[in-house]
Amino acid sequence: MAIRNIVKIGDDVLRKTCRSQLSFDDKLATVLDDMAETMYKAEGVGLAAPQIGILRRYCVVDVGDGLIELINPVIIEKSGKQTGSEGCLSIPERFEEVERPMNVTVRAQDRNGNNIEIKAEGFKARAFCHEIDHLDGVLYIDKIKKVK
Repeated sequence: MAIRNIVKIGDDVLRKTCRSQLSFDDKLATVLDDMAETMYKAEGVGLAAPQIGILRRYCVVDVGDGLIELINPVIIEKSGKQTGSEGCLSIPERFEEVERPMNVTVRAQDRNGNNIEIKAEGFKARAFCHEIDHLDGVLYIDKIKKVK
């Protein structure tokens, strides 16, 4: 495993839409392992492929209850609302209030190409939404809750 460089805001790669991941091979497994190691080293709870310069639809998340790898994730259901502080490894030392769904169901594939479906609530739902947004070139600062 290796620590990858995390792309910072201002790099165009963070604003691009990622392509689907079609091959489930040793190369993908290595990148997923590297992403997890990079995320843990940076003390983050999620990392998406474009954050290490790869325009593919996958991310890793660990909010404290174990590593989850999502390949080609799609949010198929969402409900409720929550507002909370978010940060991003690509936007260091900045935190802003963002509204997200309280509950989400994500359909994705695992590192072997098997279909999975995960229900998440609270902080995990927030993390899934944040990382999946990265795959579409959306950053959390685009969703900052406006003060009325």
